[in-house]
Parts: sequence; C-alpha cells; structure tokens
Amino acid sequence: MLKQADSEYRTIRVTPEPAGFGAEITGLDLWRPLSGEALAEVKAAFARHAVVRFPDQPLTLDQLEAFTLQIGPFGDDPFIKPMQGRPNVLELRREPDEKATNFGAGWHSDWSFQAEPPAATLLRSEVVPPVGGDTLFCDCARAYEALSPTMKAMLAPLRAVHSAGRAYGTKGVFARETEKRTMQIIVSEEADRQLAHPLVRTHPVTGRKALFISPVYTVGIEGLTPKESQAILGFLFGHMTQEEFIYRHRWREKMLLMWDNRCTMHFAEGGYDGHLRVMHRTTVAGDRPV
Repeated sequence: MLKQADSEYRTIRVTPEPAGFGAEITGLDLWRPLSGEALAEVKAAFARHAVVRFPDQPLTLDQLEAFTLQIGPFGDDPFIKPMQGRPNVLELRREPDEKATNFGAGWHSDWSFQAEPPAATLLRSEVVPPVGGDTLFCDCARAYEALSPTMKAMLAPLRAVHSAGRAYGTKGVFARETEKRTMQIIVSEEADRQLAHPLVRTHPVTGRKALFISPVYTVGIEGLTPKESQAILGFLFGHMTQEEFIYRHRWREKMLLMWDNRCTMHFAEGGYDGHLRVMHRTTVAGDRPV
C-alpha cells in the first residue's frame, strides 16, 4: 500500500498504520526548531500518510505556534472565538458538567467552505478524559480510488457546493443550541454563503485524487437538483465511511496530531460526559482546490 520503510528516513522514525493511512512519528522534539532535513522528512511523511501523530510532546502554546509556522503560515479560523491574545489558537474545551454535543461531532474537512481551505490542522491534547474522545479519520483518496472507472468519469466534472450554514449559520445547529457551551461559537450570516469546489480534488503535493466533500459542509452539487445531489452525495458519504477507509485515533496526553484536510475528513467522538477535555488547535493555510 502506502507503507514506507523507516530506512528511507534519516532523522525520524515513522511507524505507519497497516493500510498506510495514519502514522506515528518519533525521534524528534517539537519544542525546538527542526533542522531542514528533519522538517523535510516530517513533511514527506505527512504527505504520504495524511494523519500523523507525535507522542510525548510537552509543548507550550508558543511552541505549538512555532511548530505550526514551520509547516506553513496560519490559516483563517472563522466562527469560533480564539484564545485571549492568541488569534491563531483555538482552545477546544469541554467542562465535566457540559451537556452540549461535543465539538466536531460530524464528518467534515475543516473549513472546506473557504475559497482556500486549510491544508492542515494541528491538535494537541492537554487534558485527555479516561473514556471516549477518539477522533475518526476517513481516507478520501483511497475511497476515491476504490470507485469504478464509470463512477470516476461521472464525478470528474462535478463541483460540490460548500457552506458553513448548517453549523454556524443563522438557522444552524449552534444558533438553535440551548445547552451551555464553554467554547464561544460565533453565529453569523456570513456562514450561510455558498462556494463551489471540485468534487474530486488533486493533492498539490502527491498528485493523488481524493473526494472533497463532507456531510457537514457539502450542501449540494452545481447543476443538479437537490434530490439528484442527495442521491450522489448520500452514496459517496456511505462509501467513504466504510470501515476499510477509517483510522481511529486514540488520544494520550501531550500528543500532537496533524492531519491533511485536502484528502481526509474527520469525526470527533464524544463519550466523555462528566470529564474535562482540553485541546489546543491551529491550522495551516492552504490553496484553492483543483
């Protein structure tokens, strides 16, 4: 599959998941700037495996921001109030007494409704509850590759319509929410705007094609009726989320995870009611999907 031998890396150790989707990277300290060679190898492993985890990284927020900037410039994070004095860091905090649905509980690719969605998201665990809280990832490239040639040909010219309205719009999930939430969500009319991207996008680094849609942010397909769009998207969502395309990430404290929004979508599980969970998140700017 996509597995790469450790012998191909000189400065880091890469342990891939069996299918090649997802990997653990060890042998480096992210609290200090990486050498040019180490950074190049991290980026190569990231492009190859799409979801990479770095265990045992006791980073300060300054160090998290500094590592993010080594990967690329900060992305734009709308509709969520950032940490005080840190416009590029979101604190994903859920207190033990919160009853609101856990943040991220729906399959999505971060901010795909933007003209230039973030290339990568970095999430570091600060407080991990003893139960629940796994993050599931879907390999959208392998899901695309498993489709028939006829289906691929049909999808090739299509453009999917993305919007943040279902979540952050004036009539979205958060606008209707009644339970207390620690995270400060910004409901906005801007979230109701729509933008189209290729339904199948080509990764700018690897050249692999991947399905670029998600149940949360994809609201239709250009030129098709709602029923026609629903039929195609419904089939694809069911196809993409089959077990064979899923990597389940189990968190440990002081772990940094980085995923590629250009070829994955993810789902944050709950199951930790009664426990504190604290994560810190940054994004890396991307480019217009093609």
